[in-house]
Amino acid sequence: MSSMQDVFERAAQDAQRLPKRPDNSTLLRLYALYKQGTEGNVTGERPGGFDFVGAAKYDAWAGLKGTAREDARGQYVALVAALKES
Repeated sequence: MSSMQDVFERAAQDAQRLPKRPDNSTLLRLYALYKQGTEGNVTGERPGGFDFVGAAKYDAWAGLKGTAREDARGQYVALVAALKES
């Protein structure tokens, strides 16, 4: 039986080969879940100025503050699986 870490890493690889590109909100969700699952709560300063993409990524990740890494990994795996089927 595969460990959750193995399943998570496989899902990360699968996310790079999805049949079609997800919309921006789904991409932000994938990013945030991946970062929360690998690094935990967001750290550092929120990007400002004209770094709209950086700020959006920061905000998406910050929205998961307090989510356990294992929970974030499980949600990430489920989201990638759903995207593979669509």
